[in-house]
Amino acid sequence: MNIRIIPVTAYEQNCSLLCCESSGMAALVDPGGDPERLLAEVADAGVTLQKILVTHGHFDHAAAVAKMARELDLPIEGPHLDDRFLLDTLPQWCRQFGFPPGEAFTPDRWLCEGDQVAFGEQTLEVHHCPGHTPGHVIFFHRSDRVAIVGDVIFKGSIGRTDFPRGDHQTLLNSIRRRIWPLGDDVTLLPGHGPTTTVGEEKRHNPFLQGPYG
Repeated sequence: MNIRIIPVTAYEQNCSLLCCESSGMAALVDPGGDPERLLAEVADAGVTLQKILVTHGHFDHAAAVAKMARELDLPIEGPHLDDRFLLDTLPQWCRQFGFPPGEAFTPDRWLCEGDQVAFGEQTLEVHHCPGHTPGHVIFFHRSDRVAIVGDVIFKGSIGRTDFPRGDHQTLLNSIRRRIWPLGDDVTLLPGHGPTTTVGEEKRHNPFLQGPYG
């Protein structure tokens, strides 16, 4: 699997273009905006989009999802049902933060812990990681040892929990129970900023040190 990380909008949100090299099929994870730029990357990669995956319902990760899914006739998978309240109010969030307009949508498939999503010949494991939002999910490609983690964890930081239904302790629990067991060698692709690894964050992330990390 080949991955292109494409920062979009003024929020520099990392949209990931996941490409199955053997089949030429692809999936977009978290197209939060700049759909024309994303489609140009798809064309440059020479792949065919098969579906859109969503880690969570915040507007900078999901504002372009409905438009792209409708215009390209693509199914949407994710996030977990507990983020429905965010997806239902996407237009209001976009207006509140001066973001380009986004449309409310309902995914074709809500995702739960233990689910799998597939495109081309690739399969991703789904892990429910609430805390930043209640319905946040991550996508893990076991053979390539890479996880797309949205806003759960960043290089040297963690997701904020001061938005509606965020919870700091729940987020820490999600990291310990869902991300640490993936393995120290696993590369993490956060929703903002540079990539990192599980091992690096276990050792050095200041929010995850000590008895409560």
